[in-house]
Amino acid sequence: MSKLRVALIEDHDLTRVGLRLVFQQHPTVEIVGEASDGFTGLKLLETSQPDVAVVDLDLPGLDGIEVTRRFKQSLNAAAIATNSQPKIMILTMQGTEDSVLAAFAAGADSYCMKDLPAERLLEALQSTHEGNNWIDPAIAQLVLQHHRQLQAATAVGTSATKTVDILADGEQAPVLQAYPLTQRELEILTLVVTGYTNAKIASECYITIGTVKTHIRNILNKLCVDDRTQAAVRALRSGLVV
Repeated sequence: MSKLRVALIEDHDLTRVGLRLVFQQHPTVEIVGEASDGFTGLKLLETSQPDVAVVDLDLPGLDGIEVTRRFKQSLNAAAIATNSQPKIMILTMQGTEDSVLAAFAAGADSYCMKDLPAERLLEALQSTHEGNNWIDPAIAQLVLQHHRQLQAATAVGTSATKTVDILADGEQAPVLQAYPLTQRELEILTLVVTGYTNAKIASECYITIGTVKTHIRNILNKLCVDDRTQAAVRALRSGLVV
């Protein structure tokens, strides 16, 4: 069985050593390289091609967002099409709205806080490797706050049939151009991001659970994703532009 190859890009020595010890305790994880600044980290990503890179945001030289952006832009079309490119898992103490949205816009696959317990960190690492984007639960409220601010700034009318433009690239772009999200679908997507169950969404929106399921199915189809977490990440990367 092949090991999960991990690169650590973290400028604090003690944190990097601690991460190495946590990951090395897992028999299926292999550390393929370490870097303590952004420029070295970017070169490490390009040369070692790890399965997952754990990247801090506050790096000297290039920050973690710029490292992520440059590396993702360097990937070839074949790797992107087959989803075989290295994944980027942001691990940071920064939980601000700006940093979260900027990280996903740059191409990050997952976003974790450094106070995450070791077992959850390993879970996030494995999930990221498998292509299932992982978002720290503490981040959900930031997404909701961002969305509400956008709604307050741009709200015009209350029709549930009003459509919403979402910036998109790749395979979902033509779908969203032909079938944009409705205002109601964006509302439900926001509740999905915050972790609401179908029952809670139904109660919040005063609709039936069956109607909720229909909306969620339409949202997943329009965003070209398989599950709720991937939908949330795609919404984050788009900036939830209303």
